[in-house]
Amino acid sequence: MSKKSLLVLLALPAFVSACTPSAAAPLIDATHPTKDAPSATTVPLNLLARAEFNRLAVELGTPIFWDSDANANGAIDPSELAVLWLGVDPTDRTQWVEGGAFTKRFFDDYQRVRQLRAHDAGPLAPTPQDATRAALLRRELDQGRPSLIRTSLVSATPAERALVQHVLAASRHIERIFHQQVGSEPLRARLPAGEGPERMVFYRNQGPWCVAPETEGNPACNALPGQPKKVSGLYPEVLQANGAFCDGLKAEPNAAELRSPFTVVRGLPGKLTAVPYHLAYAEPMAAISGELRAASAGLGADEAALKSYLEAAAKAFTDDSWEQADEAWAKMSVSNSKWYLRIAPDEVYFEPCSLKAGFHTSFARINQDSLRWQSLLEPLKADMERALAAAAGAPYAARAVSFHLPDFIDLVLNAGDSRDPHGGTVGQSLPNWGPVANEGRGRTVAMTNLGTDADSRADLEKLARSVLCTATMSAFTSDPEPQLMGTVLHEATHNLGPAHEYRVGNKTDREIFGGPLASMLEELKAQTGALYFTDWLAARHAIGPKLVQEAHVRSITWAFGHISRGMAAADGQARPYSQLAAIQVGWLLKDGALAWRATEPAANGEDQGCMEIRTDAFPKAIDALMRQAAGIKSRGDVDGAKKLIAEFVNVTGDALSLRETLQKRWLRAPKASYVYAIDG
Repeated sequence: MSKKSLLVLLALPAFVSACTPSAAAPLIDATHPTKDAPSATTVPLNLLARAEFNRLAVELGTPIFWDSDANANGAIDPSELAVLWLGVDPTDRTQWVEGGAFTKRFFDDYQRVRQLRAHDAGPLAPTPQDATRAALLRRELDQGRPSLIRTSLVSATPAERALVQHVLAASRHIERIFHQQVGSEPLRARLPAGEGPERMVFYRNQGPWCVAPETEGNPACNALPGQPKKVSGLYPEVLQANGAFCDGLKAEPNAAELRSPFTVVRGLPGKLTAVPYHLAYAEPMAAISGELRAASAGLGADEAALKSYLEAAAKAFTDDSWEQADEAWAKMSVSNSKWYLRIAPDEVYFEPCSLKAGFHTSFARINQDSLRWQSLLEPLKADMERALAAAAGAPYAARAVSFHLPDFIDLVLNAGDSRDPHGGTVGQSLPNWGPVANEGRGRTVAMTNLGTDADSRADLEKLARSVLCTATMSAFTSDPEPQLMGTVLHEATHNLGPAHEYRVGNKTDREIFGGPLASMLEELKAQTGALYFTDWLAARHAIGPKLVQEAHVRSITWAFGHISRGMAAADGQARPYSQLAAIQVGWLLKDGALAWRATEPAANGEDQGCMEIRTDAFPKAIDALMRQAAGIKSRGDVDGAKKLIAEFVNVTGDALSLRETLQKRWLRAPKASYVYAIDG
């Protein structure tokens, strides 16, 4: 969905290609235990359960992961070990496994993980305040469950291996730029030395601030002593002292430049200037450009489309020619490349004004299964546009649409703005600006390997049983197909109706509603489209009733997950997905498509009160919500948008009590925090 998952120790060398203009700093700055550290190469390896080992290894900063207990012996085996992208070359396991056996380095790290189980490492400082902070940081980390995305390059060609290494090197620079954007990079040097959770929190959260539901509101939960507040690196700090500074940018004489997505605002109030990204971040952007050019040089004619994109992107990192890079990127498809790569500044949700594009890498392999959905939906795109135009109403009128339906991709790596502390973006439609976006020539993708591991599916089913009524639970499945269909339809809807830079009175949605509200409304339109077009397809006998039921139930459980995060972050920044989820659930409750059964036990037989999902009532209720959401965008209806917020987001009384119940139950399981391994 168009926008929207580490550390502590070991000074591990960052992999940097010989072609890199400047070295990329390690993701984790730490030190390996000294040569005198205790070692026990005969210690039993069944002393820690797999989940516990992974949780503690991540806190410690050790870039190793116990993938699965394939032989069910309760002990980690060399073939079950993955090396993570945390500061080492993940394609090289020789520090931990050599000749099919564990090395001394592995046993050293295993011992350190065992010691950490009882928190024997202790707080990083002797004061009670730091002991409290360390405990809060461990609680912050425990709310995320390390979830592995693992890619094998065993059958890859030398050119493909080189491509991966160059993308990894470029992505380290992407991380540093994004940290400058969010304001955390200047704070890195203040991280305390030694073993402890600080470094992991800083890495996972892209800064020192706690973001997990139980700890983000506690100012003492901070990876740095002194608890520095979050200050965006995209605007002058003095400007941010005014809570309304985002709206104030509109009044500046050079407002268009200041609000441009590819600039940083500098200067003092009344004398603000817009500095292009390629100047503001000149050194790391030049390094990224060098990596991309080297990656392109190593590819052959069979990857001509990817070569063209790499070369165009390399240029854009030196002069901000993102529109030209988008043209090359839009020409890539499942038919002309094995790879999906987006390395650019794109989404705006991360920053307080929702104006500036965040740098990220999304790197994946193409999954050919998307062709099935594309063949189903391709002939229906014009009809879908007409249906949504009718729902939106005047002044919007149906237009010719030529967007690409979602390609399926299996993620290899996310970095920068794409690497979320918890969960991950399961679909994305890009770019957001320029001719490629406005003319419907962008690319849409669905990430098919997020949330599909056994641990994630088991957690999801457990949570669903704690909230859904027994009858509704019978339509629940953790199988990825229903969610995948919802993602496809969500991303398709981004390209339908009043989208991208549609204007009312010559004003874009961001100019009409302001950045944060405009982002929420676009995501509300898209996710409501996922529900709306599910029934729309069923009415045309394109999908069967079983898939319809399963898709609606999964969409509502998806909403529960976002509601559990709260409507806004600790700094007050609105969460678009949480707010749209609250609107959808509130609307469906009001229309009778959902019903809270306060006296009925949930499907787990333990919790009192459960949600009934009446999928037969969805078509009418969702049609009404689609008309409301799309109509607000069509008309530029600010009052209508504020009414939705007032009625379904800023709730009190029984509605607030129900939300708190949903939050409490959904937070019982830690959220997936994705880590990445690449087997060479």
